[in-house]
Amino acid sequence: MVTLRKSVKFALVMKRLYLIVISLCTLLSARASEPTQTIEEPVETQPASRRIYPLLGVDFRPSYIFSSYRDDYLEDRLDMDNATSTHLNSAINLKAGFRFSPDSPQGKFFPGVWQGIGAGLNLFNHPKGIGTPVTLYVFQGAPVWDITPRLSLFYEWNFGASFGWKPSDGLMGQSNLIVGSKVNAYINLGAGLLWHIDRRWSLTAGIDLTHFSNGNTSFPNPGVNSAGLRIGVTRSFGPDYNSATVAPYIGGRDLTPQQRHKISYDLTLYGAWRKRVYRGDDHPALLRGHFPVAGLNFAPMWEVARIFRTGISADFQWDQSTDLKHHRVEGTPDDNPLFYRPPFFSQVSAGLSARAELVMPIFSVNLGIGYNFISPSESRASYEMANLKVHLIKGLYLNVGYQLLNFSRQNNLMLGLGYTFHGNR
Repeated sequence: MVTLRKSVKFALVMKRLYLIVISLCTLLSARASEPTQTIEEPVETQPASRRIYPLLGVDFRPSYIFSSYRDDYLEDRLDMDNATSTHLNSAINLKAGFRFSPDSPQGKFFPGVWQGIGAGLNLFNHPKGIGTPVTLYVFQGAPVWDITPRLSLFYEWNFGASFGWKPSDGLMGQSNLIVGSKVNAYINLGAGLLWHIDRRWSLTAGIDLTHFSNGNTSFPNPGVNSAGLRIGVTRSFGPDYNSATVAPYIGGRDLTPQQRHKISYDLTLYGAWRKRVYRGDDHPALLRGHFPVAGLNFAPMWEVARIFRTGISADFQWDQSTDLKHHRVEGTPDDNPLFYRPPFFSQVSAGLSARAELVMPIFSVNLGIGYNFISPSESRASYEMANLKVHLIKGLYLNVGYQLLNFSRQNNLMLGLGYTFHGNR
């Protein structure tokens, strides 16, 4: 009953917010459509490059939760025999965003792109053990291919945080989804069909992938992964929608011959904190406290087209929790081992990674796969990275990323700043 009351309260609050946003968007739309004054009464008009038009949307995402990563430390300590199975999740999302005017540079170079902020309510089939998490996130999407003038293929990503989880107490496996913190990162990717019903309304239907994780900042952290469907409706304001093909994205016709295939250079500095399970000779032990992580990436990137860059990155990372097994204090208990501080360079990893980046207005999504050629033994492996770059001013961007080892082991967050030298933005 308590969970139901909380859900009803949340729904009422979301409804009020939705009505407020609708009123604001209607006012903005009305102001955008007001006629301009005559030549006899000149006024300063907003530059076309800054003209945006609001949109509102709602979608429903039923999904199936597949098995999370298992850890032998968890298996030894959690009572999995009494676990309650959790395999279903339904998410209801409200979104408020905008699209660029077709007359603006962004509207011409990136036709049909939309972005904004969203909020969602996640309803698991075992709320007593998992909770009813609320997500807050930024999103961006775009049509990638027109099947007909009204029907297109589209993609959309969401990135943000989720609140309201019931973390594991480390004693009972309340379900097959084990989370160690009340707040977790939220990553979502959707793709499917976008159908423009008329000039203002559109429907979306497709597949949906979601990942929840605390970035190894708390323990346990197997991660919650789900796959399912998404069905949504969007109301657009402003001028009529004009169907846009994918040709401007992949044809490169927005770039001058001097700009095409230009090399730019990304320099990114980041830091984070993490938990560590020490895997000794006898059995694993969760180490107390948190360990700092710091890193640097330098990547020459080739601009293939306006929305796509690729290159090779030199990656360096220092992790205070690595190379501990060679510096253990003898005689300390297995469940609470102590260590001497290892030398700095014995905890540094160096590797090369292949990078690919989707470049859009405001945001860029950068993915990488690499290998540590120089590192402590436990980190001498392949590593995978996903980074969201938020462009602040020309050249400068905020970086929010996550790193895995061997496509399975959660490693650490990547929170920092970067700068692009000789970029086209």
